[in-house]
Amino acid sequence: MANRKIEIMDTTLRDGEQTSGVSFSVLEKLTIAKLLLEELQVDRLEIASARVSEGELQAVKKVTAWASENNRLDKIEVLTFVDGGKSIDWMLESGAKVQNLLTKGSLNHLTHQLKKTPLQHFIEIKNTLDLAAKHGIKTNVYLEDWSNGMQNSKEYVFEYLDFLTRQKVERILLADTLGILTPEETFQFVKEVCQKYPNTHFDFHGHNDYDLGVANVMEAVKGGAHGLHLTINGMGERAGNAPMASVIAVINDFLKEVKTSINEKALHKVSKLVETFSGFRIPVNKPVVGANVFTQTAGIHADGDSKNNLYFNNLMPERFGRKRKYALGKTSGKANIQKNLQDLGLRLNDEELRKVTQRIIELGDQKEVVSQEDLPYIISDVLDNASIEKRVVVENYVLGHAKGMKPSTSIKLKVEGVIYEEHAQGDGQFDAFMNALKKTIQKPQQERVAKFN
Repeated sequence: MANRKIEIMDTTLRDGEQTSGVSFSVLEKLTIAKLLLEELQVDRLEIASARVSEGELQAVKKVTAWASENNRLDKIEVLTFVDGGKSIDWMLESGAKVQNLLTKGSLNHLTHQLKKTPLQHFIEIKNTLDLAAKHGIKTNVYLEDWSNGMQNSKEYVFEYLDFLTRQKVERILLADTLGILTPEETFQFVKEVCQKYPNTHFDFHGHNDYDLGVANVMEAVKGGAHGLHLTINGMGERAGNAPMASVIAVINDFLKEVKTSINEKALHKVSKLVETFSGFRIPVNKPVVGANVFTQTAGIHADGDSKNNLYFNNLMPERFGRKRKYALGKTSGKANIQKNLQDLGLRLNDEELRKVTQRIIELGDQKEVVSQEDLPYIISDVLDNASIEKRVVVENYVLGHAKGMKPSTSIKLKVEGVIYEEHAQGDGQFDAFMNALKKTIQKPQQERVAKFN
């Protein structure tokens, strides 16, 4: 089992697009497909469902045209249906050559949704497989709701697998459609299927309804699964699918006996692009790709990192093309600030560092967000404040805005100890403020009327 290769099939563009409110344009699908295959280096892509829309057809045509030119057409897959050949016709028009045929993996779905017997379903599937082969289309077969089937109608599942393993199919795709499996069940069920049919390629398709997607994928690999279905950022219907970045990190760090083709350094880049195109925001604490997951906040952690990397684990940010950061706020200690100062090429003595630390803590208590870019200004404010001669000070101002009237501002300015007042209008309140300020500064000295507090 050493160095066993696990195929990674990305279904962001199909199952991931079933995330509520998400729809990729033709060019977005093409761009993501290229990035997934060329940079992330996934083995296969499921990019669409047949017969969904005209836009979906055009997107698949674009992707298959590019894939054909680049010798990757066999990596492009489309979800199809047992529909008397309509999906096959759609496949032929789209240029795709691999179908993922959706069939029923549980007696519950077969009986209540299709209202058919197993024999009727098997005959229709056989006709679809024969038609696909006739047109040079390869077939993988989904067992929808397979997890429920294994829990409640195992006899049907194995009757179906006995039939299916005698057909000309490339892979059988075991779907935990509703995300109901525990890790223990996943291992047990996948192992049982793989041992019973040792010459068949089985993929595991996990959902995340109980937040067990990554754990279940891990156990599916241990149980003997040959391939995994994942999505970027864990996109997908309801709670989503097993997330690509977390799964790859787990495999690389905890399952040493297996390997994948995935380029870890591309995970964050692809994640951000998919976030932009989909509008599906990445939680800041999402492992591997979240904005905060390589940011130390507590001062004691930054101090420990300076002393033999005491708070590092194997998830080093450089693996994923990222960099460790140290947050600035009320829990920051001197170590956090020193780490940020090092990045900026700045040095402070102990007393200066104490003053800057205190100021950042004060800002944190006020719920102010402090970034590394703010540090030079804070240093200037804290350390140089006593020596600054404030020659011009805005003492007060009033902004006016009323219906049917232009915005206006009255300003009170102190210049070298002398108070000046002025009023002006503008296209907006800011414009009115700046006009009043200009009038005050530009007013000839002899026309200014000095007023004292």
